Amino acid sequence: MTRVWSRLALAGAAALMVAGCESAPVDDAKSGDGEGTIELAEFPDRPYWGDTHLHTDNSVDAFGFGVRLGPEEALRFARGEEVTATTGAQAKLARPLDFLVIADHSDGLGATRRLYDAPRLRVVAQGDDTLLRWYDMMHESPEQSQLAIAELITAAANDELPAALADPERQKEATTEIWGAQLDLLDRYNEPGTFTAFAGFEWTLMPDGNNLHRVVMFRDGSARTRQVLPFPGLSTTAEQLWDYMVAYEESTGGKVLAIPHNSNLSNGLMFELTMPDGSPMTAEYAAKRAAAEPVVEVTQIKGDSETHPFLSPNDEMAGFGVKGWELGNLPLTAKTDDSMLAGNYIREALKRGLSLEQQLGVNPYAFGMIGSTDSHTALATGDEDNFWGKHTGNEQANTERANQAQNLGTREGRFGWHYLAGGYAAAWARGNTRAEIFDAFQRREVYATTGPRMSVRVFGGFDFEEADWDNDWVRKGYTSGVPMGGELTDSGEAPRFMISALKDPDGANLDRVQVVKGWIDASGELQEQVYDVAWSDPEERLMTGDGLFPVGDTVNREDATYTNDIGAAELRTVWTDPDYEEGQRAFYYVRVIEIPTPRWTLFDAARFGITLSEDAMANAVAQERAYTSPIWLKPRA
Repeated sequence: MTRVWSRLALAGAAALMVAGCESAPVDDAKSGDGEGTIELAEFPDRPYWGDTHLHTDNSVDAFGFGVRLGPEEALRFARGEEVTATTGAQAKLARPLDFLVIADHSDGLGATRRLYDAPRLRVVAQGDDTLLRWYDMMHESPEQSQLAIAELITAAANDELPAALADPERQKEATTEIWGAQLDLLDRYNEPGTFTAFAGFEWTLMPDGNNLHRVVMFRDGSARTRQVLPFPGLSTTAEQLWDYMVAYEESTGGKVLAIPHNSNLSNGLMFELTMPDGSPMTAEYAAKRAAAEPVVEVTQIKGDSETHPFLSPNDEMAGFGVKGWELGNLPLTAKTDDSMLAGNYIREALKRGLSLEQQLGVNPYAFGMIGSTDSHTALATGDEDNFWGKHTGNEQANTERANQAQNLGTREGRFGWHYLAGGYAAAWARGNTRAEIFDAFQRREVYATTGPRMSVRVFGGFDFEEADWDNDWVRKGYTSGVPMGGELTDSGEAPRFMISALKDPDGANLDRVQVVKGWIDASGELQEQVYDVAWSDPEERLMTGDGLFPVGDTVNREDATYTNDIGAAELRTVWTDPDYEEGQRAFYYVRVIEIPTPRWTLFDAARFGITLSEDAMANAVAQERAYTSPIWLKPRA
């Protein structure tokens, strides 16, 4: 696999070349980072909603698997316009997004689309029967196109790609053209104060099928981003990616960050305690990683990576979205065993970060959390009632998609219902511009949801009290404490957290608010605890030795409806850690749980009149959730 895509990729040295396409900016306000273009709030005043992980027809796999929508349709859809999906239906968001990162794979950018678009006579002139056969299959039907891309991947793995696809100079030229055109497009759709279009790409390292992918996201407008090309993934290392990012910042004065994702499919490699070669991790390596990767994608279509019941046996809410994705790596070429799970899941990584920081003085895993879709349909939606599939093979035109086995190299063990409909990224910012939203990511004032747009806010400090809700509590939070993503220095007193959660105005009520704490105890052991800190109907739902009484379930399995006569529209509290010990190194993040609601599979069953398999039906209702970025408590120096 690696050699295949590396031959399609740009040479590493070429990726930092100045791109050849020069074009005049559309508008100074739209083509820059947005600084000085709009009036900003004093403090971040609302969460801005977006997707940082969307693929279009410029991704080799997305196009091969059928998508025929490009970056412009993706931008129009994200802004709330109606577009025609690849399979012909009309697609539209009920609510537009505030920002979008189109993150097409840097390896072989646009390669399959260019093959498809070429005149057949030109392909014939290549004199390569395999290339011509793939060309014809891609034009025959979506099903044949999927088979063609599967053959292409196999040929790459065996170093048998047709010469026309393995020419690095041709690929470099094509990437330069595609990247330049996309930057122009982003500037046209970027509208400070209304909608932010970020430049980005996906870096796709996948040793032996173990997922180590990152989305790379730029803060800057085209004047800076045009000076580089997307960095290849499969032929490089994570350290080389971070070096590329540092070189970009030093040469342009811009800013860039990377977002790891699908750690759940890495077979333990994403959050190792060691260097990639197994040697002890160095402080230099930890510092490079921490600087490059301030946030991590915790939830998306290919599963949820917060925690696993094996790692968190006392967490009754653990295991959301792990079914099917806990079986093995990305293509299911290697099974996952229990020893790998600690390197796969983010709560454990946050704990490992505390341990590494104690040893090295640097925490490589002190990241904030976001969600995104990873959709390969060019349609950025995390909504259960508006799920457009992972790829065009399971768009809504395929009414049996929930029950079907998958054909993305995963024919065994995974089925359509394993896919999640989420998620979204929320950024607390002072305004909707590239600079403001990117800086929220950089300071980790962001959070993830599995789809609902619930508004969640948390401040950590030492002197918060319930009476603060009666005054300007947001000002109190910023002036007397730190927001999510911040750090507190141990004061000798138990930390207090001011937590507010509002339901999605168009969604379900809330079941409960929890605080997840991880820490190192006096003997050096890593510990975790989940606290229920606020919940609906507290006078009726009492806390017992067995935990909190369940909120109930109003979902009608026949018509995929529910009622909001249980749960709460708003939950808030000032919570003090009851188990604080002075000198403890710890983190705290907030998890907000909704009441049970239908999954996309149940909406499909009601909409199309299909019968879900027994397993799919047993998992057709879920409690959606939000994960905030942590607040860290650090010992005094």
